Amino acid sequence: MKTYDMIVIGFGKAGKTLAAKTAAQGKSVAMIEADATMYGGTCINIGCIPTKVLIHAAETGHDFQSAMAEREAVTSRLRAKNFAMLDNAATADVYNAKARFLADKVVEISSDNQTEKLTAEVIIINTGAVSNVLPIPGLTESKQVYDSTGIQTLKEQPKRLGIIGGGNIGLEFASLYAKLGSEVTVFDPLTRIFSREEEEISALAQKYMEEAGVRFELGSNISQVSNEGQSVLITTQNGTYSFDAVLYATGRRPNTADLGLENTAIELTERGAIKVDEFCQTAVSNVFAVGDVTGGLQFTYVSLDDFRIVWNYLNGDKSYSNKNRHHIPNTTFINPPLARVGLDEAQAKAQGLPYKANVLPVAGMPRAHVNADLRGIFKVVVDTNTKLILGATLFGAESQELINLITMAMDNQVPYTYFQKQIFTHPTMAENLNDLFNF
Repeated sequence: MKTYDMIVIGFGKAGKTLAAKTAAQGKSVAMIEADATMYGGTCINIGCIPTKVLIHAAETGHDFQSAMAEREAVTSRLRAKNFAMLDNAATADVYNAKARFLADKVVEISSDNQTEKLTAEVIIINTGAVSNVLPIPGLTESKQVYDSTGIQTLKEQPKRLGIIGGGNIGLEFASLYAKLGSEVTVFDPLTRIFSREEEEISALAQKYMEEAGVRFELGSNISQVSNEGQSVLITTQNGTYSFDAVLYATGRRPNTADLGLENTAIELTERGAIKVDEFCQTAVSNVFAVGDVTGGLQFTYVSLDDFRIVWNYLNGDKSYSNKNRHHIPNTTFINPPLARVGLDEAQAKAQGLPYKANVLPVAGMPRAHVNADLRGIFKVVVDTNTKLILGATLFGAESQELINLITMAMDNQVPYTYFQKQIFTHPTMAENLNDLFNF
């Protein structure tokens, strides 16, 4: 059995960073990744980076083939960089193999019909999440049906694309393919998209996407997916629809299958996520789970924050944990982008908080006229007693950047009145925070 100071299972954001920092201390590290095309994790290879490359390429006039080529160039470059980061470390070994626990601190790796046992005092589980598959008859058996990973490997652009699932992933791909010129139809059992947002935001988002060519079949109950010749058929209570390709984007679940966790004292939640404490530690001492595998918010920046928590803990600093984690913003990269942090007005009202809200149409912003894009609204909610910001929903150009300014103010308990006199450069979208918070 080979002994290391740290074993990391999964080459994701938190795991790779912990591995690199630990190796830089001169400690021995084993990085185990089953898929050589996933060095660097989900974000770099099949998640946020490649999808945003495709979206940017489409919005700057690239056709399907050149957009896909740019995606491959970027992901290959970043994957090689991440591999080299550990491969060049003197005390780190990278294994392209499957990992399975035999005991709490014993991991068996297998590759090319060969196995080896590894052990370490510290083990990091960073295996991410996999696509959730709904029990729709014919979904997994039909041809030309893809999850969010598979659709990024297409060689030809589908003229007609059906998307099952109106969540963030499905809507981003809908916006992307509509921009590339495909006929896109989104199916969802709910009666509106962005159901977690206020109805005004949801309605605007649907309006803009429909104007971009996306068709919605909401309130749809899919009874079957099948093939007819080279086409894929989706059957609902409203009829049968024909496509060249179908994407199912129905959420992602923690990737814990086949890890051999039943051979350990590690516990799982009802949804199959690994249970962890405030320091990301499992029920086994010094065995940690980080990133999507814990069942939390599936963002690479949350995984990076898990790294901070575990790194500090391992180096004797317990001052920061997921109990005092800061506000977590998010952005859905439709066009225009929709960004959110904290509470919306409906939530503030439901909680009985003393609040007031303000809405600023993007059409009234000078920079929006410069950009020739008047779509969207900015909305904020503040506490009238404490003067603190409760939350913000920004739907418009540059929202993905501006949400971070508001998040910083919330994290540092800066009163909303600060923005009223803040001096911003002009003409920018940021300067509109003066008026947004002037109420």
